[in-house]
Amino acid sequence: MTGPALPESGAPTVVVVGDAGLDVVARHRDPLVTGGDTRARIRMTAGGAGANTAAWLAREGVHPVLLARVGDDAAGRQTESELEAAGVRCAFAVDPDEPTCCVIVLVDGTGQRTMVPDRGANARFSPTDVDPAVIRGGALAGTPGLAAPSHLHLSGYVLLDATSRDAGVAALREARAAGLTTSVDPQAAVLLSRQGPEDFLEAVRGVDLLLPNQDELLALTGSTDPRSAAGLLDLAGAVAVTGGAEGAWWVDREGVRAVRAPEVECADSTGAGDAFDAGVIAAWLRGAPAQEALAAGVRAGTEAVRHVGAQPPSATPPVIRSLPEVVGSA
Repeated sequence: MTGPALPESGAPTVVVVGDAGLDVVARHRDPLVTGGDTRARIRMTAGGAGANTAAWLAREGVHPVLLARVGDDAAGRQTESELEAAGVRCAFAVDPDEPTCCVIVLVDGTGQRTMVPDRGANARFSPTDVDPAVIRGGALAGTPGLAAPSHLHLSGYVLLDATSRDAGVAALREARAAGLTTSVDPQAAVLLSRQGPEDFLEAVRGVDLLLPNQDELLALTGSTDPRSAAGLLDLAGAVAVTGGAEGAWWVDREGVRAVRAPEVECADSTGAGDAFDAGVIAAWLRGAPAQEALAAGVRAGTEAVRHVGAQPPSATPPVIRSLPEVVGSA
């Protein structure tokens, strides 16, 4: 499955719909002591699954426009400022009452993360926050070098919270009506398992790309085997499954292709899936064959785990320049 052709005007514009906020990242080497103290190195960065993907899309040379809801507070203004500096155009609704999303991210000595999120204003993201003029490009007209959007990517957190689900459905509906291709990352295996996958699967019916990790694939199909994603092809045009350090798989009507991930030291796995999404989407929109798009996603995800924080390090060149090893059909 080859991606759509690149617009003649240059780099594609992608509308991202999802959470934006602040991450408080605490790296601890020793096990957490309940009721006691555990020393850690702590930093605060822009975060949120939608914001992360948008930032990595900018890193990939795509023009991202982020639709999200933030609070009328310093955190919301800091989030917007950092994202704009990273090359993300922000189209934020501002909530007068709820605070900007904040996520406590606990990163252990192996780089694996545990998250304690408060979605804040994002939980009140509503259909009225989904501006058709942004999705159809009217609100972006006149911006030098910015083409009309050709793709919409939706973070699954929007669909998995009952208070914001209607906004996610509205965004997908508007994108299809405008002729955009679409993609969705399920985002949260625990929530999918707790709620059951039925409502989520119905909401994403007709998307071009579904981007689960193996835990999310288990919640959706009952199996972590990438080949089980074939059962989702009545809903999605293709499924790109990420397996973290094991690599990734592309599943469509033509079969299953696999790409191995290079061995690297994991500093922080936060945002690796969001980076994978961005790599896949950017390459696919440029017309890359499925396996090349998959390899681009693995490359971006590999870069992400090498530094602390969910978004690309600012003002530094990519540390992974060669594509991961392509291993053919699974």
